[in-house]
Amino acid sequence: MSVISRNYLLFATGFFLFVACMALGEWLGASLQWLGYGFLLATIFMYAIIGVFCRTADVTEYYVAGRRVPAVYNGMATAADWMSAASFLGMAGTLYVTGFGGLAFVMGWTGGYVLVSLLLAPYLRRFGQYTIPDFLGTRYEGRLPRVLGVIAVMLASFVYVVAQIYGVGLITSRFAGIDFSIGVFVGLAGVLVCSFLGGMRAITWTQVAQYLVIIVAYLTPVVMMSWQTTGIPVPQIAYGQVLERLGAEEARLAASPAEQQARAALVKRAESLEQRVAALPVSLLEERVGLIGRLETLQDANAPARDIAEVQRQLRALPADAASAREKWESDARDALARSQPPTPHAQAFPETARQSSEEARNNFIALVFVLMIGTAGLPHVLARYYTVTGVAAARNSVFWSLLFILLLYLVAPAYAVLAKWEIYHHVVGTPIADLPSWISSWGKLGMVKVEDMNLDGILQLAELSINPDVIVLATPEIAGLPYFVSGLIAAGGLAAALSTADGLLLTMCSALSHDVYFHVINPAAATQRRLLVSKATLMVVATLAAWVASLRPDSILFTVGFAFSIAASAIFPAMVAGVFWRRANKWGAVAAMLVGPGVAAAYALATHPAFGGSMRNAWFGIQPVSCGVFGVVAGFAALVLTSLVTAPPGQIARGLVEDLRKPEGA
Repeated sequence: MSVISRNYLLFATGFFLFVACMALGEWLGASLQWLGYGFLLATIFMYAIIGVFCRTADVTEYYVAGRRVPAVYNGMATAADWMSAASFLGMAGTLYVTGFGGLAFVMGWTGGYVLVSLLLAPYLRRFGQYTIPDFLGTRYEGRLPRVLGVIAVMLASFVYVVAQIYGVGLITSRFAGIDFSIGVFVGLAGVLVCSFLGGMRAITWTQVAQYLVIIVAYLTPVVMMSWQTTGIPVPQIAYGQVLERLGAEEARLAASPAEQQARAALVKRAESLEQRVAALPVSLLEERVGLIGRLETLQDANAPARDIAEVQRQLRALPADAASAREKWESDARDALARSQPPTPHAQAFPETARQSSEEARNNFIALVFVLMIGTAGLPHVLARYYTVTGVAAARNSVFWSLLFILLLYLVAPAYAVLAKWEIYHHVVGTPIADLPSWISSWGKLGMVKVEDMNLDGILQLAELSINPDVIVLATPEIAGLPYFVSGLIAAGGLAAALSTADGLLLTMCSALSHDVYFHVINPAAATQRRLLVSKATLMVVATLAAWVASLRPDSILFTVGFAFSIAASAIFPAMVAGVFWRRANKWGAVAAMLVGPGVAAAYALATHPAFGGSMRNAWFGIQPVSCGVFGVVAGFAALVLTSLVTAPPGQIARGLVEDLRKPEGA
């Protein structure tokens, strides 16, 4: 057994003993809050120890871990790098909400690794530099492709890292009992400790440890739920049984008179909000005057403090002006209308009755799979991992190991969603609101779960329960009544997933800025120590900025990540693939691809996403904005081909590089 294998066997043994001690502590009556602290702080401390031992001042070690990471361990590190907060927290939640539609993420991300193996990983290792912009600058013979590559890397990575730090804030705020905004910056310290000290070397070996935490944390609760629900400890087998039960439960809830009353009340709310929007600005003034009058009446009548506080809260929440009111009320109306619709049956693919909506759902599924596949093959922090292995064959082998380790999680995500959904539909819906389980109020304080008694019967209906998909995995142990140490374990796993990906993304961004901008463009004579100092300084700046954006609570984790994939797909993939496989691709073709592709994707997102003031009325073929990259990829390839054909062919250096990359592996 190698030294590396022995060390990680000791780590795994120690981690299992730690979990057993936490379980014993719960059984003996230890404080649940201190158990939460224990899981979060102990795991961060373990990662910090690895980071300290792997610190380095060597450029090759800092950027590419010395190019001597064995394939199996690079596979584990890549899997941890890949299994971000989106995979760990968001995938099962999205499958919970969308059912079959969520499988687009599983199919797209898995298929993307096939493209990485076939089209890019071995060629990048043969190229043998440090960064993705390195390849673009060398292959396309100029600073402009390198700089545009840096911009593309920064855009895709920044959007992605915001989602990871958002996940860190969500976990720390729930399990450490601190404010979300503060939790984001507390978690940031865990992100920085490895990447700051040892670069890719420290990140790689920390990610191997984080993968072990991630997979244990993800599998433990779903195996326990599977055993608890069906008596079968294999979730993939129990999945079919629970899915059949869930279908019957969905039909029963849809036919319930109380459920229909709640949905009708939501329709009325949407209509009322639309009327208020149409009557602006008068309706806003009337709303404010009415609330002030009601507050004065309650105060004069010596009403209970709770009633007075509720009216005061409504006054504070009232929009300040007509423009804000229009935006808020239109958003609330869309939300009410969406909640008024019966949920899509979990097992049905495209169940819409209208032909057009069914075709749009199918188009969106295919577009999302396409974008996620291409985006995976263009993600800079994933591609950079193949610079770290020992050779071309090891690059191919590490893709195999990456897929194997990722599949251990992906194959149970659908069962996770179905088991959680069964618990909520069967055991929570229909409960008197006064007797709801404590997890609803706990997550409600964070704004992630909301209950409204729309039909005023005192009983929770499905339409009256709103759950943010990002909390499904974190809340599942509480939903299923599992021991608290399982919740702490999941928090540790989610934190490991977010930290591992954030580390890789931050290093990718600071490497692009320090190596490709500072060293290759600004100061080619910079000494090694100065280059590393610039790298660490930019790391701090970018990480702090990402934490600030995450504290503003952007869109859900999975869909925020979806935009990162669209950027990577449209801005990076066409130029990278053409650079390997088409000798005629030249500098101006690559420049056109890296401008036109993301430009088209961004324009489509701006025109269709409500957050940017867009509307789906502007959509092409009904494609949702999260899949805007499908148009960017096509436009990028078209721009690259046409521009390359009408401009001068590449020089001898570029043609020679393509020939070297395409040589047989033994050559």
